[in-house]
Amino acid sequence: MNNKTVVYLLALAVFLIGTIEYIITGIIQMVAIDLTVSTSVAGLLVTSFALSAAIGAPIVIALTINFDRKKILLAMLAVFICSNFMTFFSSSYGMVLFTRVLQGVSGGIVTVVAMAVATRLVEKEKRGNAIGIILMGLSSSLVFGVPIGTFLSDILGWRSLFIYIGLLTLIPLIVVYRNVPILKEQEPVAIGIQLSILKDKRIVTAVVITLLYIGGYSTIFTYLTPFLQASSDLAMVEISGILFLAGICSFIGSRVGGLTADKKGPKFTIYTGLSLQVVILLFLTIVGGYLVGLIAVILVWMGATWGTSSAQQLYLVTLVPKSPDIALSINTSFIQLGFALGSGIGGLVINNSSVLNLSWVGCSIVILALLMAIMLFAFERSSKNNQLTENS
Repeated sequence: MNNKTVVYLLALAVFLIGTIEYIITGIIQMVAIDLTVSTSVAGLLVTSFALSAAIGAPIVIALTINFDRKKILLAMLAVFICSNFMTFFSSSYGMVLFTRVLQGVSGGIVTVVAMAVATRLVEKEKRGNAIGIILMGLSSSLVFGVPIGTFLSDILGWRSLFIYIGLLTLIPLIVVYRNVPILKEQEPVAIGIQLSILKDKRIVTAVVITLLYIGGYSTIFTYLTPFLQASSDLAMVEISGILFLAGICSFIGSRVGGLTADKKGPKFTIYTGLSLQVVILLFLTIVGGYLVGLIAVILVWMGATWGTSSAQQLYLVTLVPKSPDIALSINTSFIQLGFALGSGIGGLVINNSSVLNLSWVGCSIVILALLMAIMLFAFERSSKNNQLTENS
């Protein structure tokens, strides 16, 4: 099996993990009734996964940075599979909550390590494309995995879905075992070196940019259905169709963003992606009830957001080329926190004003991300010019 196929199967693992993370939003009523808890309490199953991935994954990755990446992938895929089986057999809310924590930690680690491994399985000039392929798995899970999983849960029961996801995850597990070589750091990476990454202003600024543009994205995407219903007189079937097209665009955006980052550089792609997001969200506030324009704007916005993510991950890899896992894990944590931040802000907006104001708020947050990117890259240029002056 060639390395490109391995990368695609790693993306499959990330797709399955993403589906398990977000599926609760689609089956929350089924879960609440089955576990005899309120809807809001059932919603904590989403939060527990996100926080476990955001906090637990970076800690485990930092502690295991000198371990063979192949072994880490195998171990965490195995934990993820077992946790899905445990969910099927869990009879109480507390037990399901515990399995969500296991899924969050193991899934978060697999996502990060899969990106790091993918960049090492391909040529240097194709690393952005490899990251884009992995991110396609995550982006497609948001729109494809959740609707399909919700549909199957309605037919087979929500617990059965976890069994099927666990069984499907055996495919990437076997592929990793048979096709991924031993991947260890050539030189041991001490804890002090890992912590020094957090002292790098470029890395800290970059992950804050991630927090902001994902936060702006999540502010609207979390409540996209009521936003569409308020903007146009659409039936749920029509909204599902729009979400399906949005999923295709996020899928394409991840791939195009990775390819563009390889050819034009990650900075150019980040600039372009963030600028496009700002312009598109401004259009979203204007198109209003013009349905065709509304759909077109949403589709381009999805592609621009996920294209930016591919470039952002590659940029972080270039900052820490010898040990990208730590930087990627921190960025993945901020992606999770961005989703939580955006959904929280969006909820406040809806409770205190109109759902149609979400586009203005989301746009404002992405503008902050763009301004920080401008400052970050200007700082880098200034630092390089100073070094050249000193050397000359």
